[in-house]
Amino acid sequence: MPSMKLFPDKCGGCEECVSSCPYDAVTMRDGRPVFGDACNLCGACAEACPSGAIERPAATASPAVDKTSYRGIWVFAEIRDGRLARVVLELLGEGRKLADQTGQNLCAALLGNDLGTLPEELAAYGADRVFLAEHSALAVFRDEPYAAVLAAAVNQYRPSILLFGATATGRSLAPRLAARLRTGLTADCTGLDIDRGSGDLLQTRPAFGGNILATIITPNHRPQMASVRPGVFKPLQRDDHPGARFSGRGEVVRLNISDDLLTARTKVSGFTAEETETVNLEDASVIVAGGRGLGSAGNFALVEELAGLLGGAVGASRAVVDEGWISYAHQIGQTGKTVAPRLYIACGISGAVQHLAGMQGAEIIVAINKNPEAPVFKAATFGLVGDVVQILKELIGQLKTG
Repeated sequence: MPSMKLFPDKCGGCEECVSSCPYDAVTMRDGRPVFGDACNLCGACAEACPSGAIERPAATASPAVDKTSYRGIWVFAEIRDGRLARVVLELLGEGRKLADQTGQNLCAALLGNDLGTLPEELAAYGADRVFLAEHSALAVFRDEPYAAVLAAAVNQYRPSILLFGATATGRSLAPRLAARLRTGLTADCTGLDIDRGSGDLLQTRPAFGGNILATIITPNHRPQMASVRPGVFKPLQRDDHPGARFSGRGEVVRLNISDDLLTARTKVSGFTAEETETVNLEDASVIVAGGRGLGSAGNFALVEELAGLLGGAVGASRAVVDEGWISYAHQIGQTGKTVAPRLYIACGISGAVQHLAGMQGAEIIVAINKNPEAPVFKAATFGLVGDVVQILKELIGQLKTG
């Protein structure tokens, strides 16, 4: 591995390089800096050196990968409480589009134990092939064995694209796998497409606090890896009939699992449910969300009451979560959850771009705000301009008497 280059005749032993290193990777020996294993060639020491005695090695271009040897679009089939996570179905829907664009198979990677009919369910939602790994050591998710099993499968079958849900599991597993495979990973994508010229995956995600959208490609490595937040894409309708395009719809390929792949330094002793998260926002069909425009924590109770009358879930903007009116589990937006309910009622939420990024997938958006120029109205299907507290009280009264 290359190292920082030292010109001893220029070094004055001032130790500026030691204090400038953010990784504590530089030490002094016999009056000269030594670069340890923690050095990642960031170049901070070279910039700090007043005599120009340190130089960062020139970057070497990655060799071009043979893209033709990689085929297939894989979706990691995350399991939650014995069922497929909803984001898996959403990724299969988007993966189907990418597969049809490129003429490749859409596949699912399913890991666990005693998985029953889950392979058939994946097929019903569009998977042409299911790569199945069943073992008692995989019954509960742990990073190390899951990453090892997936890495072995990827190295054997060489998919071109690998997609994950940006869930707690996906955010833990995908980076570890990308590091093993020495490829890139684009996190929290909001859009996926194929570049017609190169065939590379166009991975679009918010950047700079959500103020711009950046499109990222992985031109020199395979597989191309991306994670997508739940609620961004729509799942396809379930279809239990074999597809005409691929005669082997739902073919199951059992992966060989050697014992060395199953070692782990962690042990799961049990699970404790988070008491504050009483609803699953990502699966809710109706969400009533409150913002700072409600005026006080006491008025937030109106949001909760309306949500209860509508059989919906309670959401919130970051501002009220920061104020302590409600727990983070209810936060919607770029730094919270992405949702796509049938009905979203935004109460006293101005509509900052970061919040809109988390709820603009809703089918119907009703905005209530006293400011007619609030950005939320641009995204709304229906808008109510007025005092949010009075409007909420009126809506609650109508529902109770109607």
